[in-house]
Amino acid sequence: MSPGPGLVVLTDVDPRIRTDIRYATAHNFVGRPVAGYPEPLCLLTRRAAEALRRVQDAALARARSLKVYDCYRPQRAADDFVEWARQPGEQRMKAEFYPRVAKSELFDEGYVGAPTAHSRGSTLDLTLVDVPTPTQPPYAPGQPLVSCTAAKGQRFPDNGVDMGTGFDCFDPLAHTDSPRITGVARDNRRLLRQLMTDGGFVNYDREWWHYRYRDEPWPDTYFDLPVARSSAEPVGG
Repeated sequence: MSPGPGLVVLTDVDPRIRTDIRYATAHNFVGRPVAGYPEPLCLLTRRAAEALRRVQDAALARARSLKVYDCYRPQRAADDFVEWARQPGEQRMKAEFYPRVAKSELFDEGYVGAPTAHSRGSTLDLTLVDVPTPTQPPYAPGQPLVSCTAAKGQRFPDNGVDMGTGFDCFDPLAHTDSPRITGVARDNRRLLRQLMTDGGFVNYDREWWHYRYRDEPWPDTYFDLPVARSSAEPVGG
């Protein structure tokens, strides 16, 4: 039997980092909680979590904090995305998350994939928030959807800084170096990438929010433990 991934709960390692675990909620591109997310937690390998704590130190020196949307993602969640993709009529969240891309193209365009590096435990999705951090209004299932490509004041009121699009925005505007993203949003993307790169993480160039820890301990292993505290080790252990 192979050893487990040695996951820890990120907020046990650094309670200063904000969390907004979207796949444990209905506010994501499938419109319901995703398989394998019984608890809204960020789990990461200990190595990645400790590296992220150092990034948080650097962010706080700039009056910013990290906020994570997704971290370790079990294989069953990736499988859930594949099954969802096979249901062409299920597009309840299209208007927000992929308004200009056909659902049938999401895999081919690289926006959704299986297997995913997230299942190795050292990849995460995140943004920056101001310190002090504004309150974020809760998402109400069924509320009117606004395109993730709309201006910050019009799209879902995420309390993160302006990155030019919302999180999980399946659109070319979400490409980290999109030439159409300028001004403050461009500067914010560059700051996040600088902080994360300096901390040992590598960006996926089609998603400004997606980073993988370069020295990940499980580069070829995909895990399927649920996102739950029972899947994690004690930080002091």
